[in-house]
Amino acid sequence: MKIVIVGAGQVGFHIASQLALENKDVIVIDKDPEALRRVSDNLDVQVLQGSGSSPEILNEAGVKSADILLAVTDSDETNLVACLVSNIFSPATKKLARIRDADFDTHYDHFREHAPHIDTVINPEIEVVKTIDRLMSFPGAVDVGEFADGRIKFIGVYLDHNARLAGVRLMDLPAKTGDLRPLIAAVVREDELIIPRGNDQLLPGDLVYFISEDEKLLDTLAVFDKPPLSLKRVLIVGGGRIGFRLASLLDQKSIHSKIIEVNPDRCTFLAEKLNKVVVLCGDGSDQNLLSEENIQDIDLVITLTNDEETNILTSLLAKRMGAKKTITKISKFSYFNLMSTIGIELVVSPRLSAINSILKHIRRGKVISAISIKGEQAEVMEAVALETSDIVHNPLKNISFPKGSLVAGIIRGKEIIIPSGDSIIVPGDRIIIFATKQAISKIEKILAVKLEYF
Repeated sequence: MKIVIVGAGQVGFHIASQLALENKDVIVIDKDPEALRRVSDNLDVQVLQGSGSSPEILNEAGVKSADILLAVTDSDETNLVACLVSNIFSPATKKLARIRDADFDTHYDHFREHAPHIDTVINPEIEVVKTIDRLMSFPGAVDVGEFADGRIKFIGVYLDHNARLAGVRLMDLPAKTGDLRPLIAAVVREDELIIPRGNDQLLPGDLVYFISEDEKLLDTLAVFDKPPLSLKRVLIVGGGRIGFRLASLLDQKSIHSKIIEVNPDRCTFLAEKLNKVVVLCGDGSDQNLLSEENIQDIDLVITLTNDEETNILTSLLAKRMGAKKTITKISKFSYFNLMSTIGIELVVSPRLSAINSILKHIRRGKVISAISIKGEQAEVMEAVALETSDIVHNPLKNISFPKGSLVAGIIRGKEIIIPSGDSIIVPGDRIIIFATKQAISKIEKILAVKLEYF
């Protein structure tokens, strides 16, 4: 598979990094020599300096023979033109473009059906707002993913020191959980991702990822001692594009919401566009302002400014002053592993959201969706099993999956099956597969060779 990536920023770099590990033919285009040097010094991919919207550069990159073009620069216009030129050279090449400006929101269908014929428009800001909305729906969770049209949830929770499951071996879970049988897919312990077995214990401080049916999720969260939290008051810090999108969503809900923005002109815009959300003009990291707004009575503070250091410090300050929960927007992947260490559990990232949106479109096989977890240490994929597959009609215990992978769920029509070793996949089933970074390429081969016609 040949993939041309236009843009060597954080998103382009990390997608290229993942694809390089999977031995795909990747070429990265960027005008910035420093960004390209970072790519060439760290990844086994080709680089080409120049504008990704240039016909000559795209032609030199071999876009005519590319399976996929990913246009992920910071410029919407560059991404659109790159797709347009690619469409002229190679209409059969699948095109994915990152577009963030809200002015384009209503034109996605036009871009798909007419030139430049973009197969998928990726708006990380919309995806981040969806992520925040899911985290607000399940306040005990620090990570929430959805499969089977929302009927199955993939949840990450931290295990508290006094939790009933602390110290319990996986094989002994039924004695603690009763009829509820959450399938624990992974445990992150001291930044190491573990695929647990029956003899493994759950320890305090573990980040535990499990699969649950949507209708049983609240009960399952209670098993992990994560009771539902009623959100009545929410404070957003940062009235930029993401902050405005989120405030517009909260405007439609029965949640008392406020948004703090430091720019007076932006405050005027927000006040004109929002109905029930209270707009405050000021510095969200100002302790006096937070005190005046009774931060101790706020159920959730969401920091969404364009400066991630400000977001981190504001979240820490809000928690210290009595806010019950915080959600913090960060962009630098190098910060991810530090967050829980300094006391920040809920983190969202537009760049990670963009990567998750891209993953399902670059996977071989009948992949419906894919979610990257713990940075990029693992993925959870939803795929369709076809009649041609050796995976069907056999008990899972008799199928050789690569080490570091796990079938975490089977969807058969309206039935949701949490699988055991005796479970059998039939043609047409949608299966949820968890795989570590090392196992992804082998899983992809299974999906491509065994689940799909050639």
